[in-house]
Amino acid sequence: MTAPAALSAPPARRRGRFGVHLFLTAVSLAFLAPLLLAVYASLRPYEETAAHGYFSLPRHLSFDYYKQAFVDSGMSKYFLNSLVIAVPGVLLTLFLASFVAFAVSRLRIRGGIVLLMVFTAGNLLPQQVIVTPLYVLFNKIPLPYWMSGSLTMYDSLWAVIAVQVAFQLGFCVFVLANFMRTLPREILEAAIVDGAGVWAQYWRVTLPLCRPALAALGTLQFTWMYNDFLWGLVFLSEGDKLPVTSALNNLRGQFFTDYNLLAAGSVLVALPTILVFLLLQRHFIAGLTLGASKG
Repeated sequence: MTAPAALSAPPARRRGRFGVHLFLTAVSLAFLAPLLLAVYASLRPYEETAAHGYFSLPRHLSFDYYKQAFVDSGMSKYFLNSLVIAVPGVLLTLFLASFVAFAVSRLRIRGGIVLLMVFTAGNLLPQQVIVTPLYVLFNKIPLPYWMSGSLTMYDSLWAVIAVQVAFQLGFCVFVLANFMRTLPREILEAAIVDGAGVWAQYWRVTLPLCRPALAALGTLQFTWMYNDFLWGLVFLSEGDKLPVTSALNNLRGQFFTDYNLLAAGSVLVALPTILVFLLLQRHFIAGLTLGASKG
């Protein structure tokens, strides 16, 4: 009775795996459908899609809209603004979050769990609730002229970076603290026996082991900070300082909007985040799947 059951088990597992792969493929296509439709529309003239619809077969494909979108929106300077916000914001967030997570999870400090709960609870606060208080506060914080032309924190990239770091810090602390708890305690104890101080324990021992988690968080944080539109719109009054997400608004006409041109601009805006994901793909997937192999 056991032999037939053993022979029938592998086909059942294969059918189960086929079903899982079919489901994941369908979900992936559902998520990719808007991006693929935007790319498809950006390669076609607006007159063609207006006459035959967006789901019709193409009669003419070109990259003319991409050149037009890049030039007409002045996207180059907006790209630089977004990178100036996102890159320092991600690095500062990961550094501060990893340091707090190390103190909470690896050092025996009083109130560590309470501190972790406070950082986690900060993510539950809607960002829109504190827009007005932050606007008033940043108008009262003075900055030297070489840091802000308005001599205050308002209308400077420092304000956007500060808000991004503050709001993303809690999530990163929560993730890194839980990841650091899974690291073998013996490694840290061996470093202490060798005379390593707190900084060496953090920088030379713990942080290298957190590289997959940091890469996964770095990818997510760059995507969120780069794609953010709210804080730049609230705290920046000069158009030349706005992030790249605001450049898409320059492609809208007063009486008419070419949505194929807007689709080309959207694809151009999304390219840096796609590039970051492709560069960190291996570390990103490793960081997301590390917990599955524990225990």
